[in-house]
Parts: sequence; C-alpha cells; structure tokens
Amino acid sequence: MSDRLKGKRAFVTAAAAGIGRASAIAFAQEGAIVFATDIDEKGLAALASEGVKDAARLDIRDSSAVGALARRVGNIDILLNAAGFVHHGTVLDCSDDDWDFSFDLNVKSMHRTIRAFLPGMLEKGGGSIVNISSAAGVFKAAPNRYVYGATKAAVAAMTRAVAVDFITKGIRCNCICPGTIETPSMLQRAAAAGPGGREMFVSRQPMGRLGTAEEIALLAVYLGSDESAFTTGVAHIIDGGWTL
Repeated sequence: MSDRLKGKRAFVTAAAAGIGRASAIAFAQEGAIVFATDIDEKGLAALASEGVKDAARLDIRDSSAVGALARRVGNIDILLNAAGFVHHGTVLDCSDDDWDFSFDLNVKSMHRTIRAFLPGMLEKGGGSIVNISSAAGVFKAAPNRYVYGATKAAVAAMTRAVAVDFITKGIRCNCICPGTIETPSMLQRAAAAGPGGREMFVSRQPMGRLGTAEEIALLAVYLGSDESAFTTGVAHIIDGGWTL
C-alpha cells in the first residue's frame, strides 16, 4: 500500500465480483474508505477480509434506492460505476426488453449514481467519476455485441458530457474501456460457448492471454487519485492490443 487514495471516500457499484471487486479492494489498499455495493450480498460480505468494511446491497436499477443510499453514505471523492451486462446477439436477437434492460443496467444506472453523488462532489469542490465502458462499441465493433456495443458507446458519450459540463467545478469524469477481461461473468460466457470456449476468447487476443480485473483496477486507482488531476473526459483503452 502506498496511500495514493488516503483520506478519500469511494463508492463502488458491482463490487461483489470482477472489475468492481478488484477496484474496491485496490482502493482500500491505497488508503481509501470504500463503500461497496452489489445485489450479491454474499460476495459483498467476502470483501471485509480484503479491507473493505462498508458494504450494502443495492439494486442500481432502482432510482429510489440509489438516492436513499447516497444520502446515507454522504459526500464522496470517487465514484466507480462498474455494473454491466453483456447481451449476446445481433439486432435480430435483441428484443425491446433486451434493449431496455441493457440500457437500464449499463447506462441509466450510471446516470442514477452520478445524479445522486455529483451534488455532494460539487459542494466539496471536487471529485472523480470513473465509468467502466468497453473497447467494444467505443473503439471497435465486435460480432454479436449489438446492444452491448451501443450501451458502451453511450457510456463514453455520457462520460464526456459530464466532464465538459463540470470541468470548471473540480469534477473529473473518465471512462475505462477494457478488452476481454477474465472475470466470473466472462468465464460464464466462455462456458456457454461450449468446450474450448475460454481458449476461443484467448485466441482473439494479440498478447495471447486475457486481461485481469486487477489490471483494470490499477487504472481505476490512477483515475481516482490526484495523479490524474489533469485528465478528464477521456476513454482510456486497456485491451492488450485487441483494437490494433
């Protein structure tokens, strides 16, 4: 631990697994007071042994619940929006319900948390918002990622909009655009693809391996820290060369 986030208060969504979990742990290791949220209460409980002491169940598709928890938590310095869902298929496989669910979870959830916590950041005179987007949809199209790509492109655009609107108020807003990262949800998709599914995902990576959630978390630490004080409105790609 180097105390890069010492004294900062961070709020993390989807913290029970994957990138959210790795980021919550990394924030805590760097000295932040972390408030972790997820719908997976068992996963949240496991964070206590990693130094993340404050956690609560939160359905970020519930605007009232987000607002109530934000009032309970109070002002924060860092907001990490990590919740997301990967829909598989083309436009022909995407029903209205699929579209609505994907945008509600992947985009509107971030709108909810930003609206809830931004006033407190403005009151404090500063804050860093970090949204998890994707290389797919922002920098490159991926097969069978029709609505997923659309949502992640929307996250990048929303990130820039928040950044430009509050750039003179001490607020920074950036997004991280990962490539294929080995997380529980990714491994589920690999398993669903059948025997050799994981190897198929690996074969598409120029580096010959998948990324790790911990590698994404390191970038999240940087963007949450004062080291990135001159950085805002940027989609930071971290994809092992997938988009080259």
